Amino acid sequence: MTTESANQDNAVESPNVPAPVELPEPGNDINVAAAENYFNRELSQLQFNYRVLKQALDTTHPLLNRLMFCCIFSSNMDEFFEIRVAGLRQQIKYGRETLGSDGMMPEEVLGEISRVAHEYIREQYEILNDVLIPEMERENIHFVRRREWTAEQADWVRHYFEDEILPVVSPIGLDPSHPFPRLVNKSLNFIVELDGKDAFGRETGMAIVPAPRSLPRLVRLPDDVCSGGENLVFLSSMIHAHAEELFPGMEVKGCYQFRLTRNADLELEDDLEDLASALRGELLSRRFGDGVRLEVADNCPEELVQFLLREFGLTDRDLYKVHGPVNLTRLMAVGGLVDRPDLTYSNFSPSIPRLIRSKDSMFDAIRKRPLLLLHPYENFSPVVDLLRQAAKDTQVLAIRQTLYRTGADSEIVEALMDAARRGKEVTAIIELRARFSEAENLELASRLQEAGVIVVYGVVGYKCHAKMILIVRREEGRLRRYVHLGTGNYHAGNARLYTDYSFMTCDESIGDDVNKLFQQLTGMGKALKIKKLFHSPFTLHSRLLALVDREAELGEKGRIILKFNALTERELIKALYRASQAGVKVDLIIRGICCLRPEVPGLSENIRVRSIIGRFLEHTRVYYFGNDGRPDVYCSSADGMERNLLNRVETAFPVEDPSLSARLREDLDTYLADNCQSWILQSDGSYVQNQPAEGEDRFASQLVLLERLTGTSQ
Repeated sequence: MTTESANQDNAVESPNVPAPVELPEPGNDINVAAAENYFNRELSQLQFNYRVLKQALDTTHPLLNRLMFCCIFSSNMDEFFEIRVAGLRQQIKYGRETLGSDGMMPEEVLGEISRVAHEYIREQYEILNDVLIPEMERENIHFVRRREWTAEQADWVRHYFEDEILPVVSPIGLDPSHPFPRLVNKSLNFIVELDGKDAFGRETGMAIVPAPRSLPRLVRLPDDVCSGGENLVFLSSMIHAHAEELFPGMEVKGCYQFRLTRNADLELEDDLEDLASALRGELLSRRFGDGVRLEVADNCPEELVQFLLREFGLTDRDLYKVHGPVNLTRLMAVGGLVDRPDLTYSNFSPSIPRLIRSKDSMFDAIRKRPLLLLHPYENFSPVVDLLRQAAKDTQVLAIRQTLYRTGADSEIVEALMDAARRGKEVTAIIELRARFSEAENLELASRLQEAGVIVVYGVVGYKCHAKMILIVRREEGRLRRYVHLGTGNYHAGNARLYTDYSFMTCDESIGDDVNKLFQQLTGMGKALKIKKLFHSPFTLHSRLLALVDREAELGEKGRIILKFNALTERELIKALYRASQAGVKVDLIIRGICCLRPEVPGLSENIRVRSIIGRFLEHTRVYYFGNDGRPDVYCSSADGMERNLLNRVETAFPVEDPSLSARLREDLDTYLADNCQSWILQSDGSYVQNQPAEGEDRFASQLVLLERLTGTSQ
């Protein structure tokens, strides 16, 4: 099914988009650079978060996974405020406001963000309280509130509080000798109203109780104090119930949850002498950056709310009163606390291509033909096996690899350390500034260095986001290079949740290109001539524009399909507008942010934009150019964003094998045929969820790929 067959009567729209602008009349004199032809980046990202939230209402997902989508929305919003809202506030604070492509200034954007985010978060709590919790109750999963505790349950909670909570909690009375404490970013806290005098005669009237981060936010009640089912109690309920024990002899008049979100972006200078040391220093300050959002229980008295806003330097625009727990992300723990596999996605076994299964050696398989894997449908284990075998193979002389995010317990890291201990030349380029993985990567670097791996931190000022492995092996008196290139990180956990391509080859030109890229990253010198790969910040942007322009020259014979996580880069958008004006049919599969305005007569009437939201996080980046029947197909680590195309180290690699390039096109067509997990971007900025037309079967692209590649029907 194509976008044209979307059943508008059954479609689901996303509300609260920016007010529609008056679109230009069709004509050849349309200015592709005009502000009205671009959507705001931050507001587009908010809409992606909303599409994730709407999955919580989609009954084709199992119930506990719908709860998970509700939690993921919270996690996404946390990062949105920590990074994007914080960045806008920093521009205003230091007088560095910049006008976006959409013509909006930071102050205007912040106002619109507040309006939209308040509505989305209000809807999130309605979904939780009015839909998800009642449905879980019907499935005998209960969040037991204080007013519902039986005498036995209340007694158990009292013992738990005295044994587990009271010894580690530190209440802080507010007076001249106890000023307002510095609270950790996103931590759960309580503001408490008190009456009476303490042992020293102090009469403060107010205290702060930080909830220890070491304590679980949800606790499962023992079966012997319950009448059946799965029964969970919130840590906040326990603290509320026993707050007076924290202030002996004083009356607790009220106890209210709140949570502060802080600026968590890291600012590092480009001329650092020691990146690792500077990063360690910045990580310490991340937990206590400027406040950007205050979440507070909606029953908190107004005078206490205003007191908190003043303490954090925030205004009512930054205040979010919520009807429920202020830290919904912690509800992700529910899946691990209840034993209900019937309410989660069915397990499946990722497949392994026959060519690999029939070979004992990954090197033999790759020499026979290049390999293309689509995770999570196809197993990530061949990538790990390649490195394991390389570590043990006496013919392997050297291994080089980029590491962006790998996970704490990584088999890939173990293989690299094993190779180094066996005397091979092993080099790891670790990107220390991978957002929210910085501390983990610092520890990883130390482990690798102790094992004898040469560790390089990439290039200051350019995050190394490329996904590359290079293995040098001696075969029949000559050296052969084996290469892995990917669209995603070397993280086995992510490979089960994100869709990503892995490409393995021993093509001489690609091997030489990858070798030169590693030389540029580890050494010094001018940019080297690359044969087949595109690489940023040098050639990727210009070559991508050139390929779009080539299709534009073909006019109506042109064909472009681009799959990104985000599209914001202005020059690329302008090139796509020109291609559309020339008659090229353009399909964009963009999971998240899209600043391009589609389907505008005379400007982008030949461009369709869709977002796929489902069980797996769409993460593949694929560039398809029809080239008049001789298609060029690339996979890439790079999205269509300024940072990827101009300010990072990224790669785009050709998939030239006819059967593999045809397979990529088939995968893209599967996404384009989706009629239920796809959301279509309208010219006014709203998204409309596709629905099957009357009499049409559901076609969910991820489920189709799951059955096609694993044989599993969900």
